[in-house]
Amino acid sequence: MSGIIGKKIGMTSIYGVDGRNVACTVIEAGPCVVTQVKKEETDGYSAIQLGYEERKEKNTPKALQGHFKNAQTTPKKKLAEFREYEGYDTFVDKFTLGQTVTIGDVFEEGDYVDVAGSSKGKGFQGVVKRHGFGGVGQATHGQHNRQRAPGSIGGASYPARVFPGMRMAGRTGGDRVKNTNLRVLKLIPEKNLLLVSGSIPGAKNSFVIIEK
Repeated sequence: MSGIIGKKIGMTSIYGVDGRNVACTVIEAGPCVVTQVKKEETDGYSAIQLGYEERKEKNTPKALQGHFKNAQTTPKKKLAEFREYEGYDTFVDKFTLGQTVTIGDVFEEGDYVDVAGSSKGKGFQGVVKRHGFGGVGQATHGQHNRQRAPGSIGGASYPARVFPGMRMAGRTGGDRVKNTNLRVLKLIPEKNLLLVSGSIPGAKNSFVIIEK
């Protein structure tokens, strides 16, 4: 398989094979359940849909309740599709509805993975925090209370408008971010834990997609 759904637990550090202390992120990955098998002849493309983490039935829409019932599994909080596998044309035949997928089925120590998730939301922020502005005049020459102001944003009579893409204050964070080429440092299958080098997007307990 090419990937699995997980949840960010936090960060720690371990000693690598070369004796160096390496910062890493702990991810609880799986076990996931196959909730749908898509095939070229019926859906137009081949893919496996996985579900992760239990969800209360009373909080699950009726349409999704039927979807999970067809897969003979309980409702799940997070669903994701994976399309790229070894043996792309025939991989869907290897999976059945309700089948459980664990990290041991997907990853080995030493693999390189991409981890995607939603970055931490920071709300409405000014240009200093959002874009790294230095403030008007780098906070010199008596700017008083305008050190963090954006300054001029456009001309007056010409062009008489603000160009698209102008870096201004606005909503920050909460975007989909993918960190690539992170090395799998350690697997702990009995606890469904995956340790990858470096940091990954999102807050603690947020969902992430791990792909080979």
